[in-house]
Amino acid sequence: MPEGSNDLGRRAAAVSNAITRLHAEYHGRGARTTRTVIQRNYVITFLEDIYTPVERTLLEAGYDEQVKETRQTFQMAMRERFSAAVEEIMERKVIAFMSQSHVNPDYAAEIFILEPHGSDQAPEDQ
Repeated sequence: MPEGSNDLGRRAAAVSNAITRLHAEYHGRGARTTRTVIQRNYVITFLEDIYTPVERTLLEAGYDEQVKETRQTFQMAMRERFSAAVEEIMERKVIAFMSQSHVNPDYAAEIFILEPHGSDQAPEDQ
């Protein structure tokens, strides 16, 4: 059954809130701004202003790669928690998770690929 734009909007807001909450709970700080885009089998959450005071200090001292590596390790450790939150909200299984952060400007993206169902499958998959 196709989802209406109101339903997708509510789900997008719920995903944004869940990802921000998980960041705050496990990393000590959530993003200042979080936006989620949902399209077919894809859920992408964009986060702005993500770095903690400790990370900002390291970035100012030139340790960009170490901060990015630590962030990536954290994201992979959180894979199951992030995916479980998205699965609950979307009522679909997450089959892939990717994460990326950027320094200056301060952005991150959490990318979830959902298991295809019905009309979301490519013609060659049907």
